[in-house]
Amino acid sequence: MKKILAILMALALVLGLAACGSKTLADEPENGSESTPAAADYADLKIGLICLHDENSTYDNNFILALKEVQAELGLSDDQVLIKTNIPEDDNCLTTAEELVDEGCNIIFADSFGHETYIMQAAQENPDVQFCHATGTHAHNAGIPNFHNAFASIYEGRFLAGVVAGMKVKEMIDSGKITADKAKIGYVGAFPYAEVKSGYTSFFLGVRYIVPEATMEVTFTNSWFDIALEREAALKLINNGCVLISQHADSEGAPKACEEKGIPNVAYNINTASIGPNTALVSSRINWAPYYKLAIEAVSKGESFDADWTGTIATGSVELLEVNEAVAAEGTDEKLEEVKGKIESGEIHVYDISTFTYKGETLDSYQADVIDDGTFQGDTEAVSDGYFHESEYRSAPYFDVDIDGITIL
Repeated sequence: MKKILAILMALALVLGLAACGSKTLADEPENGSESTPAAADYADLKIGLICLHDENSTYDNNFILALKEVQAELGLSDDQVLIKTNIPEDDNCLTTAEELVDEGCNIIFADSFGHETYIMQAAQENPDVQFCHATGTHAHNAGIPNFHNAFASIYEGRFLAGVVAGMKVKEMIDSGKITADKAKIGYVGAFPYAEVKSGYTSFFLGVRYIVPEATMEVTFTNSWFDIALEREAALKLINNGCVLISQHADSEGAPKACEEKGIPNVAYNINTASIGPNTALVSSRINWAPYYKLAIEAVSKGESFDADWTGTIATGSVELLEVNEAVAAEGTDEKLEEVKGKIESGEIHVYDISTFTYKGETLDSYQADVIDDGTFQGDTEAVSDGYFHESEYRSAPYFDVDIDGITIL
């Protein structure tokens, strides 16, 4: 009996070894690399995106194009990606979120600051769906497991765009086109929120990195997207003597006005060289594709991901679009590479308190409003190690200091 058992065990061992050695080429990763996820891995996944405006808004279009990029990369069908446009910041947002849940979405993104309250409510009412909101301020301390905020250190991108602008202003001074005391730039802002203030301040500090004498005027449209108002605002700044215009507003109104008047322009979200071939310098933008991919892959694997996420230059989330060589000053590309390297190494901090003053004094302490509880009171010390720590304690910007050298119109 023992001999029979031994023979059977030996036979089983031989058959097992044969089975182990029976892999086909299809079982092996190509070229020895790890296998990549197939489109089938996402077969049961459906994604929703809620946009404040549509493709005509440079801001919303930036979100839409990034999602389509990720859709193509992951092999998702059009039926798996549902994009809802022109959704206002009111109960329509909640209704749209519920409709996307009913249509089977596993993860839903929303792109505008005012959508947050409704997205939070939708998350609480639909715990099995993940909700991701851009530019929001509550997820880091809301304690809602399926509600997330995301943003990026775009202030670094705007600083770099400011360096490009500063190089152009310096060229104007060196050529005698303007004198240093006329180095005044203009900025078209949407609202006087921290997000906009952080953006125009970092841009201004980038300009001043090259031209320390520079000053800036800012005017607000009180709208994220209004072509006529943005054009009017740009013309107002130009008529006030601004020699270069930038913006944090979502239409092509300002860039087109600059092209008409022959004033150099730095835009946001898209390359505007096609509409301003003689004036467009560069644009900065947040690339949302890395965050989309991170969140979508986490959902597809049933894994958790950050409640509050900040993208950086290193994650590919902060980008400076192609410099328009026909307009930019000579040496701009080289200077950009130099400054970018210093930011990445930590040699340069955008809000280095030695580079600006606030009410005539160094800003050596500041209580930022990081915990958004509706009181608009500072609650977190944001200055240490010689600089203001933007987007480190919360992804959404909280730098709201009106530094010297900037005039609000």
